[in-house]
Amino acid sequence: MQPLSTMPAAVARQIETLFTDIDDTLTSAGRVPAAAYEALWRAWDAGLEVVLVTGRPAGWCDHLARQWPVRAVIGENGALAFALIDGQLLRLFAPRPADADARLAAIRAQVLAEVPGCRVAADQHYRYCDLAIDIAEEVAPLPDAAVDRIVAIFTAHGAVAKVSSIHVNGWYGAHDKLSMCQRWSHELRGRALDPRRATFIGDSPNDAPMFAAFPHACGVANLQRLAPRITPLPRYLTSAAGGEGFAELVTHLLAARR
Repeated sequence: MQPLSTMPAAVARQIETLFTDIDDTLTSAGRVPAAAYEALWRAWDAGLEVVLVTGRPAGWCDHLARQWPVRAVIGENGALAFALIDGQLLRLFAPRPADADARLAAIRAQVLAEVPGCRVAADQHYRYCDLAIDIAEEVAPLPDAAVDRIVAIFTAHGAVAKVSSIHVNGWYGAHDKLSMCQRWSHELRGRALDPRRATFIGDSPNDAPMFAAFPHACGVANLQRLAPRITPLPRYLTSAAGGEGFAELVTHLLAARR
């Protein structure tokens, strides 16, 4: 990974869309700092479209798409996309098996029985597609071995499992963050997603499909904590962590436009 400051101005200037993770990328210690929220508005006013791409639930995404200065919200690791267009909230959902909820319930019971210290994420009530297990948000951070065991249980049941900085998310279906970003661009924006004219910023293993797709993807500084679990790594790294790192990227992109 190279410092963000080495991203050429010519590259930064051609970027039209900034996809961003939320937790520990747009937030710092669980909150959106003033610098990050102000950066969202600077991007909006400058015509740089921002799309949130998160593991957070459908209920959160409905609010964020309606009230934040963003073009769209991709939620539950690509299970859905919400976009407010001409005052109407449009929604896309990824297909999932009819028995997905019953199969996830079995996984939930096994995880809670076998992995001490974890619990179902507090935002589970607002989810459409997946099961989120809290590994670091409202519980003491679990050791790597416990996280690996949770992933193994999901996998043994035939589910997809992805690790973020706070949760292990598992689901049934072929979607991920990238697939729904592509579908949003095609179906709601009206054109194919061009990786050369977009970038992504994130911090976690579940961001790997996005890092792979965008040649000028970026990580916030705190990505280094989870770097051994991330393949591939992004090309650039901010000097600041969390929301301040997000603001750093926005500043770099807008400065190139000027």
